[in-house]
Amino acid sequence: MPIHLRAEPSDYAPAVLVPGDPRRAQYIAETFFDPGYRLVNEERGALGFTGTYRGTPISVQSVGMGCASAGIYYNELIQLGATRIIRVGTAGGLAKGLRMADTVVAISATADDPVVGQLVNGEAHTPTASYPLVERAVQLAREKGARVHVGPIVSSGLFYDPRQGIMQRWADRGHLAVEMEAAMLYTLGAIHAIETLCLCTISDLITDEQNAERISDADLKVGVDRMMEVACEVAVG
Repeated sequence: MPIHLRAEPSDYAPAVLVPGDPRRAQYIAETFFDPGYRLVNEERGALGFTGTYRGTPISVQSVGMGCASAGIYYNELIQLGATRIIRVGTAGGLAKGLRMADTVVAISATADDPVVGQLVNGEAHTPTASYPLVERAVQLAREKGARVHVGPIVSSGLFYDPRQGIMQRWADRGHLAVEMEAAMLYTLGAIHAIETLCLCTISDLITDEQNAERISDADLKVGVDRMMEVACEVAVG
């Protein structure tokens, strides 16, 4: 049994959704899973649930914030038999043309966090999503009427970043958005040969390190729900 997920391999489905927030994990299970889902982990408040989506097994597990925290749970989910892990979260928009509640499908994630490099012994590596999942997610999101943006994002090690101009430099190099966990997921996916994907809803539009426009709770719910419908279908597809 892993240390942080007090569960057995049979407790998790092969496909797992991984938000950061335990309350979002509970909301996902309550809102999108078929009736009859069950709680499979609550160690340290990191809630996890397993059930079905339209009759197919699926799990959701909260992983906290940042690559170091998320990496613990990604590793332990893989130990418990997960073969497809999909991050579902929020991100700060960097690219021009992004709007609140837009959906970002991350092809790759620049690792602006040194813990990711430790996994590959400091060797050059591009954390990259599983393309069949990317392709399916984009198709489904467009069918559901979402504004979809596809491209690279940044996984930052700092939420409050003191480096002046870093957000603009990331934007200038073509990054769509910044979040904190996808690079760890994609790197572990490559190491363990499992399928991985990160979907994010734009919750902030970042102008610089000190200024960002925040989405309303109502608009965020609309964007996240639309993203979750896509994520569930990709997870069990």
